[in-house]
Amino acid sequence: MSVFAVLDPAVGLAHDVVAALALVVPTALAIVLFTVCVRLALHPLARAAARGEKSRARLAPRVAELNRQHKGRPEKLQAALAELYREEKASPFAGCLPMLVQIPFFSVMYRLFTTPNDLLGHTLLGAPLGLHVGQVQGAGQWAVFAVLYAGLAAVAYAGFRRARRAQAVQAAKAVPGTPPQPGLAFLPYLSFGTVLFAALVPLAAGVYLLTTTTWTAVERAWLYRDGAPEPAGVALV
Repeated sequence: MSVFAVLDPAVGLAHDVVAALALVVPTALAIVLFTVCVRLALHPLARAAARGEKSRARLAPRVAELNRQHKGRPEKLQAALAELYREEKASPFAGCLPMLVQIPFFSVMYRLFTTPNDLLGHTLLGAPLGLHVGQVQGAGQWAVFAVLYAGLAAVAYAGFRRARRAQAVQAAKAVPGTPPQPGLAFLPYLSFGTVLFAALVPLAAGVYLLTTTTWTAVERAWLYRDGAPEPAGVALV
């Protein structure tokens, strides 16, 4: 039995909701609407994460000073950092919360669109939603996938640029002599992981990926519109 089978009750619920929407609008649009509704429900967590990230950016100079004061004394450093975050009512892990909460939703959508069901028999501009790119036939179906991948690539590039800018800001504010974190320069390129993943899943999953990554890009632009520095990490979904 697949490890994803534990998600079957949630998958069934998601299927029923999308199928109900598909009675009113085209199935591809139903997927978009369902994804938007879930992301809207998760938006308060994203706002909380943004507040936490801004707090960490504000506290970064004090954290660097504590690292200097307690260099070579990890126990005292951890105690001092814990006290600092407690006083400021901040958390070093707040930014991870939306990503962690989205993982089950992503897994449910992956299961829904990779398990044969009636939704995958519907079409988007003539291309079946259960179709993989390796099974494409005809110019019309190629055009659908080309537009999908172009959209994913555009969103990924925006995320790449945003992550590079965040890294540049962090580097400018870093304490002189601080060694760079291993693998940090590679992080912005993870934005393009959604494009690669979309090539491995059916068209329906690609529609979901385009919707959720676009939401993420717009949401982050809105949450950081005040010019506050963004984290250098990349949100894939």
